[in-house]
Order: sequence, then C-alpha cells, then structure tokens
Amino acid sequence: MVKREKKSNSIPDTLARIMGKRTASKGLFFMLLVMYLGATAIVGISAGSKKVLSIAGSELGVYAFAGVFSAISNIAIVLMTVYFGKKGFLTSLFFLILQFPMMINGIINHHNLQSLPGAFTDLLTIIAVIVIYVNNEKINKFQQNIREQAVTDIMTGLPNRFASHELVETLLNDGEKFAVVSIDLDNFKSINDTMGRDVGSELIIRIAEKWKNSANDGETGTVDFITRQCGDEFMLIIRGYNNDEDILATIKHYQALLEEKVTIDDCDLYVRGSFGYALYPDDADIRDQLFTFADAAMYEVKRMSSSEKVMRFSKELMKIERTLEIERKVRKALEDDTIYFELQPQFDMAHRLRGFESLARIDDGSGNILTPTEFIPVAEKVGLVDKVDLKVFRRSAEFFGELIRKTGARITLSVNVSVRHLMKNDFLEEVRSILRSSGLPPEQLEIEITESVLIDSAEKALQCINEIKKMGIKIAIDDFGTGYSSLSYLYNFPADLLKVDKSFIDKMNTNESSKQYVAAIISIGHIMKFDVISEGVEDEEQLDTLRNIGCDYIQGFVWGKPLSKEDAEKLVYSHVYD
Repeated sequence: MVKREKKSNSIPDTLARIMGKRTASKGLFFMLLVMYLGATAIVGISAGSKKVLSIAGSELGVYAFAGVFSAISNIAIVLMTVYFGKKGFLTSLFFLILQFPMMINGIINHHNLQSLPGAFTDLLTIIAVIVIYVNNEKINKFQQNIREQAVTDIMTGLPNRFASHELVETLLNDGEKFAVVSIDLDNFKSINDTMGRDVGSELIIRIAEKWKNSANDGETGTVDFITRQCGDEFMLIIRGYNNDEDILATIKHYQALLEEKVTIDDCDLYVRGSFGYALYPDDADIRDQLFTFADAAMYEVKRMSSSEKVMRFSKELMKIERTLEIERKVRKALEDDTIYFELQPQFDMAHRLRGFESLARIDDGSGNILTPTEFIPVAEKVGLVDKVDLKVFRRSAEFFGELIRKTGARITLSVNVSVRHLMKNDFLEEVRSILRSSGLPPEQLEIEITESVLIDSAEKALQCINEIKKMGIKIAIDDFGTGYSSLSYLYNFPADLLKVDKSFIDKMNTNESSKQYVAAIISIGHIMKFDVISEGVEDEEQLDTLRNIGCDYIQGFVWGKPLSKEDAEKLVYSHVYD
C-alpha cells in the first residue's frame, strides 16, 4: 500500500499538488553561486593590480575591470535572493557579511582607503538584499492567500470544485490510479426547508469537519481527499488502495461518519447519502468522464431508493450517463442563451411551399449539434422543455414576422409546444406576447402538440386549445399514429392538421401493413376535415406512394433539409418570385 501522506486534505497540501512548487532549479542556484564567487575573486585580484593591458592600441589598467565584475557579483546575489527565497537570501547574506569585516579591517588597520567604495557598495547590497527578501515574502504570502481562496470552499473550509478538478488532472498526468466518489446528501433539502437555512448550513459545516478530520488523520489507511462541490454535493478522491475492497471500506467509513447523529439547537438530525464511484484507469481516463460516470452511479443509487447506498459505475449506466451529459448541455445552453433554430420546409404535393417547421438546435461548444430527438426527452424529464420551447417559439416567430413583412408570402410557421408548456397557467399570455412583439399574423402560425395530449390531458388541454383557435392560430397534432388516442377525442378536438410520424413513412414501401396504416390515417384525417402532412419523406418512391394515397403535404429530405434562417429566406424569395 502507498505510504500515507500527512495532512492530505490541508489547503497548503492542495496547493502543492495542483499548483506545483514553482522554485527555480538547483542547477541555476549553483550557477549563480559560482558566478558570484568567481566575480568576487576577480574583483579581489584586479583591484590591487598595477598591470596594464594593451587593447586595440590603447592601454587599460587591470584594476578597471574590478567595477565590472563587482556589478556581476551583485547581480548574482540579487538573483539568488529573488529566485530562491529564504535559501537564496541566507546564502547571499552570509557571503556579503563575510566580506564586510575584511574590508573594514583594511580601511582601519591598514589605512587602505581603496576598500572604502567596496565596503560602501557591500553595505548597500546587504540593505538591498534584505529589502528584496522582505518584499518578496509579502508578495508570496499575498499570492499564497489568493491561491488558497481559489481552491477553498468559503463555508466549510474544504477544497472546492476547482481544487478537485485540478487535483484529478495532476493525478492523470502522474498516471497514478485513483477513485472518484460522487456524494449527494439524500434528505438535506427537507432538513433545510423545515429547520431553516442556518441549521442547514451548520449541518453541512459539521459533516465537512468530520470528513476533513478523518482524511487528515488517516483513519482509513488510504490517501483521501474530500471536497465540497456545491450545495449538498461532495466529492471524495481516494488513492493508495490495493483493490476494490479497500475502496469500499473507505467509502463505508465516510458513509458511517455521515450517518452519525448531529445535534443542532437541541435537535437530533440524521442524514444519509448516496455514493457513486468510478476508477482511473479502469472506468475512464479523462477527467470529465470520471466525474460524469461517478455522478451517473450516484444518481442511479439515489433513484433506486434501496438500502444499499454505494455503487460503482458500470456500462449499464452509460444511458444514464448520456442523459446526464445532455441535461448539463441543455442547462448550459439555457444559461448561455445558445439555443437556436433551423427551419425545415413543408410542401404540397405540387412542390409549392406551405411553410416551415421550426426545429430547436443546441451547439454543445465542441462542434457537436444536439437535435430535438436527443435533448427534448431529457428536457421534458428534468422540467426544462418549456424554457426550450419558449426560446425557439419567440425567436422563430420574430424572424418569421419580419420575413412575411418583407416578402408578403402566405406561408405558415409551425412551432412545437410540449404538453408541459401547454399546461402552464401563463401559456396563453406568452402566445399573445409573442404575436404582439413579432407582428406575426396569427393565421400564419401553427402550434404542434403531440398526440399524448389527447390521451393524458384532453379535457384540460381542450380549453387552452380553444382559446388558441379563437386567436386564429392553427393546431397540428404531431406524431399521429404512435399513441393510442380515441377517435372520439380526435373528433372533438379543434385541430387543423395531422402529422404522420416518420416511423410509418420509413416502412411504408417495404411493409404493406404500414402502407395501409398510413392510408388509413390520411382517410381518417380527411373524414374529420383535417389536412394531413407526412414527415420524414426521404425519397421519390415514398413521395409517389403518398401522392397516390392522397396525402396533402410532405416534409422531409427529399425536398428540403432543415435550413438556416438565411437559406430559408432565400427559399421563400425563390417561391414568391418564381
């Protein structure tokens, strides 16, 4: 087992690990020392010499070089003090003081006044070295304080998220195996809400203190580093273990400390936590992946609500990890305001432009574009879909309103609205606000809702949709055929358009049942006075089939991929002035 490091969780040790010791090399120190001693020796020899050198026809006394080498020796002394801290300062002071008595002796006892300038210079150099050292120490102390603040959580005194990130990068560079443990307190929110934030903060401080003391005292036999990430989330980095049993024993130790009774204001509080961990290099060899995998394991433990509160990451959790990754990207895109839209054209069967569907896009900052099929289900799950909807709705409406004013085109903008968004109390006011600010004619706006509205929220949704219809806005039922909605619901629903899901179009020409199913949807739509559009049409064969079975409109790569705003505008102009 790796030898236990003392005070492994102290802030100075954290700085030493993640910042590294920024001292100059021993070779430089030796070189400066030799430079000083050599220059001093030359000064001593040349100062008393009466020899004359002939240089370029001119005579020059050797003593003239004493000043040059005296300056060189002083430079060496100053550099040692600047670059080598206390060691350089004491070395410089030692040699300077060593010279001083000899110079004074020469002046007093031998009346050698030639040593007077040297003694005066030596004295000034001693003063300069002391001043430089004292000021350097002040600067270093200030810089140390700044660095400590950068890696310290203010409330608990533990290292913070930045410290854990930097430490893991250091360990990765060193190639040392370690475990990353993600910790979340299970019932902290309820304590915080019922007992108050002051009690909640005190509880976090007490837990952090117990964990910190345990790490510093080496109670587990492994090298432990505990950090506070934010709120009630912590991270434990474990090194110096032999096998998985060592890791589990260490985690169980911190779990036991967490579950000990904490008494605050005469109230006994009990806390449990969820622990998920991932190993380097077994599970991942990239910092962000290690953190993500540990989080995935921790969230899975939390979701399971079982008595076993510790889990290692496994491949089965990859889907969860991907969901967490997408959730982070959605949250970041909302925070950074980087959600944008593309417009996919819709055509009638004669290839006349009907309008566009606005499709949300997220650029994750790494050149990867997330599509709605990737992030909308995640956004729905974590309650962010209404915010995504609103951003895309508002921005595409503003663009479309301006486009219609410029071109006079009679085209429709179709926007997707989730059930969650539709059910919001202020949804209707949001729609009115968007119409006012964009100037988009309501009759040229179409709101797409999924078939699930007919199943889960029909009665509640109907009132909202009737109000939307009163504004003059069209209603489309998206992904029709994928759910199990009753035809009676559909009959009473004030929709204008049915959208046939892409999954049926894909199989339409290879499976007769799928073809008949699509034909049936189109027939039902026409019986109920709805127009029908098929999405995901990708080739001429599909197009011909849809034309033959009476489809009204199509949307798909066969006639148009999703376009940027600029390309969509060009397409509109080409159809308006064709």
